[in-house]
Amino acid sequence: MDDPAATAPRGRHAPPLEVRQDRQRARLFAAAAGVFARSGYADATAEAIAREASMSKATFYEHFGNKEECILALFDAAVDVLLAALDTAAREHAGDDPQGRVGASVTAFLAVIAAFPDQAQTLLVEIIGAGPRANERRDAALARIAGYIDELNRQEAEAGLVGRLASTHDAFAIVGAIVELASRQIRISEPPDVRELEPVLERLILGLVK
Repeated sequence: MDDPAATAPRGRHAPPLEVRQDRQRARLFAAAAGVFARSGYADATAEAIAREASMSKATFYEHFGNKEECILALFDAAVDVLLAALDTAAREHAGDDPQGRVGASVTAFLAVIAAFPDQAQTLLVEIIGAGPRANERRDAALARIAGYIDELNRQEAEAGLVGRLASTHDAFAIVGAIVELASRQIRISEPPDVRELEPVLERLILGLVK
């Protein structure tokens, strides 16, 4: 989800190989997200992704063995960005009341979705049609996010800040509702702006932790 616009300088002023590879990977991720969002996973090709990134197909294959490896790596990177945004919001609003903390986390999640629509479509929609490995990765990511929510709730409940979730299934229910509402918005643009889902998600989460 990095900005792919910058290109690495050439010659003796070029950055080290690992830096160039990081930049190339960021450009390929951005290009892949655009191709997957426009064409769908089934019709996307390595050649189209390389062309979108203004790179050779050989460069694509230096980073990924095929388009499946590309979408899996993009998915993992997107989940990392989402979790980092949630963690930052939780730390920065640790002193708020429950509604303020929940609102900050929901705002952070929806802000990432709104800022990176192509990546969000890949993360929430296209990954479902990318085969068994992708669905296993998706299940693991949902479990990872649910685990994060459950652990954060445990800490806050022990501190007397909120009620404890009734079970880990409640954490999965939160994740499932968020994912389905966000993916529905991406598919049919309802509501017009994904950030309009914030009050719905706040009510859902607060209803489970009070």
